[in-house]
Amino acid sequence: MKIEVSILASGSSGNVVYISGGNTKILIDAGLSGREIERRLAKIGVYADELDAILMTHEHLDHIKGVGVLSRRYDLPVYANEPTWQGAEDKLGFIEDKNCCFFKEDFMIGDLGISPFPIPHDANAPVGFVISCGRKRIGQATDMGHVSKEVEERLKGLDFLIIESNHDLEMLMNGTYPWHLKNRIHGEQGHLSNDDTADLLPRIIGDNFPRILLAHLSQDNNLPALAYITVKNSLEDHGFNIGKDLLLDIAHRDRPTELFKVG
Repeated sequence: MKIEVSILASGSSGNVVYISGGNTKILIDAGLSGREIERRLAKIGVYADELDAILMTHEHLDHIKGVGVLSRRYDLPVYANEPTWQGAEDKLGFIEDKNCCFFKEDFMIGDLGISPFPIPHDANAPVGFVISCGRKRIGQATDMGHVSKEVEERLKGLDFLIIESNHDLEMLMNGTYPWHLKNRIHGEQGHLSNDDTADLLPRIIGDNFPRILLAHLSQDNNLPALAYITVKNSLEDHGFNIGKDLLLDIAHRDRPTELFKVG
């Protein structure tokens, strides 16, 4: 079955990932206004009334801003674990009971298999996801202060991976953010740096020619070219050839990526 992926937005101003597989179309997070999400979906040739569900990774506003309005406008079910629902309720507005879907373990939405896993971040019970369709697997893991053993195991050998590369540590520490915010971002429950991601990727990439998208880049404490070259250098140091062994791209905050086809 064909799988398609586009990151509609990525960063502290909003996060939205579109995934389709078979006859099923979902969003992971909806951190822009409903109208802006509709506009960005249209840019990749998708209309919001075609969606089947929204998944929530955690309750921070840059991941859930448009969840409530899209659910009400298109009668969409929203999936999250119970602690995330508790943290998000006041921000979502009214959602019909039939569209409030709680998960504790793996589940299906149409043709897509959904496997949530815990990630270390300063939210109630944040998760990443591995989405499967047929034999292809797509991973989404952002907003992580460090890579736990479970996260590393879940991300091994995927066909497509959306992974955080939030900040350059030197830029962060020499920048204008107050110290408490610098410590939060760099802390165990904060965000992965370029170096963290560069260290992780050589350990988890398989021989299936995956595509890696660096995501959730800080506008103030990172540069797309810096994130890319940091990761690229690490991969090449470990014997990987960009373009031959894998593809490496950057997600944007202000526009959707192309509609990538997986497999």
